[in-house]
Amino acid sequence: MRIAKEDVPIKIDVPGATARQLPDFGDASGYGKIGGEYFSLAAGTDIAPLLKGLAGDLCQSPHWGYVLQGKLTVSFADGHQEITAANDLFYWPPGHSVKADEDTEMILFSPQHEHGLVIAHIAAQIQG
Repeated sequence: MRIAKEDVPIKIDVPGATARQLPDFGDASGYGKIGGEYFSLAAGTDIAPLLKGLAGDLCQSPHWGYVLQGKLTVSFADGHQEITAANDLFYWPPGHSVKADEDTEMILFSPQHEHGLVIAHIAAQIQG
């Protein structure tokens, strides 16, 4: 799920302050500590080959985040794809892969245990 900033409903709009909120934007129940992450991906980067060997050959950690710049194609276990681009908030449930269509900078919030396992797997794949 992704949503552009302009599409997040305005809850407060007064001179000098605007608050936007989208309720039910993912569910963190059952997860422990959350890690704050900053990722930079060069155009063309596709993490799918690095996820081979994980359940479903996909990232099994949920993520909540914001794309600062760039554009990504996110592929999900059910076969659908979603474009996430600059100024989008997003929630990616477990069971996804990511390809950078443009140089991309993004902020993620992820359960540190689950995503730590994925990052360790990717690092091992890179090292061969």
